[in-house]
Amino acid sequence: MSAQQQPEPSGRVALITGASRGIGYGIAEALVARGDRVVLTGRGEEALKEAVERLGADRAVGVAGKAHDTAHQAAAVEAAMDAFGRIDFLVNNAGTNPVFGPLADLDLEVARKVFETNVVSALGFAQRTWHAWQKGNGGAIVNIASVAGISASPFIGAYGVSKAAMINLTQQLAHEFAPIVRVNAIAPAVVKTKFAQALYEGREAEAAAAYPMGRLGVPADIGGAAAFLTSEQSGWITGQTLVVDGGIFLNAGVG
Repeated sequence: MSAQQQPEPSGRVALITGASRGIGYGIAEALVARGDRVVLTGRGEEALKEAVERLGADRAVGVAGKAHDTAHQAAAVEAAMDAFGRIDFLVNNAGTNPVFGPLADLDLEVARKVFETNVVSALGFAQRTWHAWQKGNGGAIVNIASVAGISASPFIGAYGVSKAAMINLTQQLAHEFAPIVRVNAIAPAVVKTKFAQALYEGREAEAAAAYPMGRLGVPADIGGAAAFLTSEQSGWITGQTLVVDGGIFLNAGVG
């Protein structure tokens, strides 16, 4: 986006975790395109730097670190407040899925890692954002869940259970933070990112054929949904999970 094409600043600021690439970056693009400024987190400092450069250094700030690290959570919120003086929106996108296999044989230490990154970190960021700005000023939180948290997901069960917890966390926070802050979740199906590559690599056409919309998702699909859930148009929506799945759940019927 050139300087001539950049929208007028909206005055709003979003903190987006896991945003150096993939879904998180797609959300950042959507919010910057409407004039918001963004603070991005991610594990890779170089990848974050490149993401900030693409979005525009006047619109974006990057803070490297691990999502489950409480010191990193504090640093990210502090960086947002220092750079922009506010955090209107929090998008909890950081996640991990380090294991592929049945729950019966799952290493419990791996299960703890999945929950620390996918669920506990989201709560930590929500707590810090609430106390730093949203409690006194309002805003919105969007948690990136998954269709794996809505039904059984063979071989990625730990990930699915963690995303089910994320959906319930969304409802709990929505109830507790109302009416000041709205809290909603997005549950994507397979989106073409490096994170989900193992689910479609080498067989994308076959994987996409299962979707009534005839394709897999792309980060911009989730970016658009997040932009809606952080807009005034969704001002009476809270505690909900928006399924963005290309129609894949339509195939669950009988016949």
